[in-house]
Amino acid sequence: MRDAAVGFQCPTCVAEGRKETRAARTPYGGLRPTRNGLVTQVLIAINAAVWLLIISTGGNRSVWVERLALTPRVCSAGDSGSYYPNITTADQCARAPQGDWGGVAGGDTYQLLTSMFTHVDLWHIGFNMVALWILGPQLELMLGRVRYLGLYLLSGLVGSAVVYWFSNPTTPTLGASGAIFGLMGALLVLAFKVKADMNQLLVWIGLNVAITFFGRSTISWQGHLGGFVGGVVLALVLAYAPRQRRTAWQASGFAAVALLVVIAVVTRTAVLT
Repeated sequence: MRDAAVGFQCPTCVAEGRKETRAARTPYGGLRPTRNGLVTQVLIAINAAVWLLIISTGGNRSVWVERLALTPRVCSAGDSGSYYPNITTADQCARAPQGDWGGVAGGDTYQLLTSMFTHVDLWHIGFNMVALWILGPQLELMLGRVRYLGLYLLSGLVGSAVVYWFSNPTTPTLGASGAIFGLMGALLVLAFKVKADMNQLLVWIGLNVAITFFGRSTISWQGHLGGFVGGVVLALVLAYAPRQRRTAWQASGFAAVALLVVIAVVTRTAVLT
């Protein structure tokens, strides 16, 4: 690993992504990007745009936080249109008709995705976007744009599913950290695959795990854990798919993970309702 301004770079991984430069595809079957880092830049731009929307409409009090953050379940206070826990009690919420619910269990399943692009605090989006800028281009070069984007989004959705299952049902969760941890897990697998020196990568992951543990009252360990495990599994699919019909194997592996996310969400919704 090579020291970078923030985090590290994996020279062996990058070299693997660049080898056989005349080839049209990356070592893992993706189309070689002609402009590396483009998908990462777009992801950062989307996160920044959502953050600016939230800041310009009230910050923590913005209606967009309520709409975009992942809240497993909220229920209305009847005709007032307000939501628990601001108006009703937990007992009233438990007895509320299903039609009065909001959050993912109430039908706002889009929050599983939108929460990955939602931030309020400057330090939160700043840390996540710097990490994305360090990790993203390396993986984008190695995997190609489509596989890299699929890895990012599906890792984040695995993190959202774990949040949905194990977080407080009325506590909103937001941030790109689940997807970022997915990139960490994926880079760990790919570095192992090419026999790169992983010492600095392991130290960096360890520091992030420590931050997650000590800040667990304000940091979603569920999203971090889910995203990391999702990234590891998806990277294993990408790295070790048989060369014969590799794309079909990779697509099937990603589809299987997506199906597990759907099953987890449907099952948790049934529990909450």
